[in-house]
Amino acid sequence: MSLLFEEIDSQASDLGEISLRRRRIPALGDRDIYEVKLGDEFLMSSMFVDAEEALATLGLASVTGDKLNVVVGGLGLGYTAVAALKDERINKLLVVDALDTVIGWHKDELVPLGKILNADARAHYVLGSFFELATDVNAGLNPNGKDEKLDAILLDIDHSPTEFLNTANASFYTTENLSLMAEQLKPDGVFAMWSQNLPEKHFEELLKTVFDSVDSHVISFFNPFQNSETTNSVYVCIKAET
Repeated sequence: MSLLFEEIDSQASDLGEISLRRRRIPALGDRDIYEVKLGDEFLMSSMFVDAEEALATLGLASVTGDKLNVVVGGLGLGYTAVAALKDERINKLLVVDALDTVIGWHKDELVPLGKILNADARAHYVLGSFFELATDVNAGLNPNGKDEKLDAILLDIDHSPTEFLNTANASFYTTENLSLMAEQLKPDGVFAMWSQNLPEKHFEELLKTVFDSVDSHVISFFNPFQNSETTNSVYVCIKAET
């Protein structure tokens, strides 16, 4: 049986101290819960992964075709990436994260899903800023270059379109920069994004300045700490065919 609490690793980063923790709460069953903290702020927990998995399933459900090349922005604990790999159409999955510490946790299999990602030849870790690569007019998100278009981009980094992990990320949420990202998608390609909040009307309107179709999905799941339902949302956008 594991310890009731263990800090597995803690490292300095450009955003502050980032730590990986494992805990067990007897009242919630016989399982380990993995958590990531940035400074004093909780970033993610393996207790609440429904919306992260829905980001992949809802996003890929809107993608047509086979042999899909997909980017996941934000590795986290790996739940979006692993959910995406369940789609047999995936040819290549690029998981972009700015923190080498987080990628290292997966490569070293300090987190449970690292083993799954490492064993799947379709999955590739990319160390870099998603936001810089998404708006780079020369390089782009695909290491093979912007000429190799993507079928889908699945984004889970900021808390919401108005609450940022890093204040520098705010500049991404504009028509200009979303358009630069959308240029890396194939015609009818999909951009999907997670948010901890309910759908925000002003952000839906912003997305419609770039994408032909914008749908918002509310994901509900039980929060045992609050003994009530909690909601996140997933935006799914389809690029207009040109």
